[in-house]
Amino acid sequence: MNIHDKYKPLTFWEKLYFPTIFAGLSLTSRKFFRNLALHILGLFGSKFKQDGAVTIQYPEYLRPFFPRLRTMHRLTKREDGSPRCVACMMCETVCPAKCIYIIADEKIDNPQIEKMPQVFDIDLGLCIFCGYCVEACPEDAIRMDTGILEFSNYTRNGMIANMNSMLALQPLDERYVKYDKNGERISEKYLKQS
Repeated sequence: MNIHDKYKPLTFWEKLYFPTIFAGLSLTSRKFFRNLALHILGLFGSKFKQDGAVTIQYPEYLRPFFPRLRTMHRLTKREDGSPRCVACMMCETVCPAKCIYIIADEKIDNPQIEKMPQVFDIDLGLCIFCGYCVEACPEDAIRMDTGILEFSNYTRNGMIANMNSMLALQPLDERYVKYDKNGERISEKYLKQS
């Protein structure tokens, strides 16, 4: 008789769930006492390859971001202050969530650039932060390096980032991990929020 393990009847001990409960408790207590011992030894100056697990006190202390993390979008500017975007619609086309809305306009004052966006909106409530828009942009007009992860609003319309708000954003370099020439991490482990 070929019975799949999923449908195999449970034994008496499996019905009581005691072995599973004790296995879970032993794993939890082993991790707890290991972390406790590492923290106590760390207080006395012992250095191990691995520190004990630490809970970050989030609002007061911020964890630095790694450079590849995709955060809130920003639009880059040209030297004259105009948006670098040429309204080619590549980012709108490649977006899997269809959260980018662009309306193109003619650029009259510069003959080298034919178009510019009249409207450039990103619905952050729909965005999945995949980064395809950054990769698809031929002008390097959109980036996801602002370091802003904490954005919320009470309405759906408040989650729409317009062109002026994205042009005003700058990357927050102090929120990112910094490395030296040898690839060693030189930034602080946690950042005190002011």
